[in-house]
Amino acid sequence: MTAMFTGLVEDLGSIQAVKSVGPGLRMVVKTAALAKDAAIGDSIAVNGCCLTIVKKEKGLLTFDAGEETLNRTNFARLEIGSRVNLERSLQMGDRLGGHYVTGHIDATGTLIKRRDDGEWSSLTFRVPMRTARQMASKGSVAVDGVSLTLVSVDGDRFSVALIPHTLKKTTLGEMQVGDVVNIETDLLAKYVERQLESRKPESVLL
Repeated sequence: MTAMFTGLVEDLGSIQAVKSVGPGLRMVVKTAALAKDAAIGDSIAVNGCCLTIVKKEKGLLTFDAGEETLNRTNFARLEIGSRVNLERSLQMGDRLGGHYVTGHIDATGTLIKRRDDGEWSSLTFRVPMRTARQMASKGSVAVDGVSLTLVSVDGDRFSVALIPHTLKKTTLGEMQVGDVVNIETDLLAKYVERQLESRKPESVLL
């Protein structure tokens, strides 16, 4: 069965080591909270991307990211000391507090505007148009694995409003203009777009 997540971050991990392995990457993440009962082979969302634990030591989890993953995520930008959002996969019977997140990153986005108002913040991101077409105001999006509600969508840009808890408990609180994030659009939006595409009349060959 494919692992599923909710977009509710459980812990902020920190990168302890990053090493190129063939065409991919191996990274070691410090997370006392999740390493306690994690096991090799478990699925963890790291900045929203579903990865498998390949090694476990006291307080440390090791993950491998392949070439395709590096091409679709911001992992190539990670360095020692970088913080990452972590979430364990759902178990049968768990409450769904965010929205269904698959851990399959669609694209990366870039923070182009940040407006802080006391302890609250509004962030605006730019994404590829093909990704923006799967977004709608009041719909859901996962940004670096954080389940958020879209405030507005305009062309290739979208905005989200962040409460103090989200800013404190996730990497989004540290984000600055120019930072790159992992984006996963809502699963339902993908199916709707696919259905609409299938209804388009096929071109007639002359």
